Amino acid sequence: MRSVDHIVIHCSATPNGRRTTIQDVDRWHVDAGFRRQADWRKKMNPALAAVGYHFLIRTNGALDTGRHLDEVGAHVRGHNATSVGICMVGTDQFARIQWAALASNVTALLKRYPKARVCGHRDLFAGKTCPGFDVTAWMKADMKPHPAHILEVK
Repeated sequence: MRSVDHIVIHCSATPNGRRTTIQDVDRWHVDAGFRRQADWRKKMNPALAAVGYHFLIRTNGALDTGRHLDEVGAHVRGHNATSVGICMVGTDQFARIQWAALASNVTALLKRYPKARVCGHRDLFAGKTCPGFDVTAWMKADMKPHPAHILEVK
């Protein structure tokens, strides 16, 4: 098991509420020049050639896996070796079911990595706005989202 000191929350920077899959993200990461090592692909998600995140939370709340937790991610320069990346589909508003999935996923990861700091991409990489909400404030609010960041699904 690798050492993890950060759980980093991201957003897909897609229109809020638009369906996006792990395969979509994988294609974007292929285009960006990311690559997964063949031995990791054999162990988990062989069809995903480049996805940089460990998890993707879709608009319906489904949690998709990307990279294996012991596989170094490709999601936050300078911190990939010691972090886990979670991407929320959307930009700055997410469905209640996504928020619930995020809270559940972070809670489980904190049990595995109790000393890890939960933060946003923007907290580790100056100039980023990702994930479109203040992760520290979300954590302090017992993982309850600010109403401005809730996408009301009709």
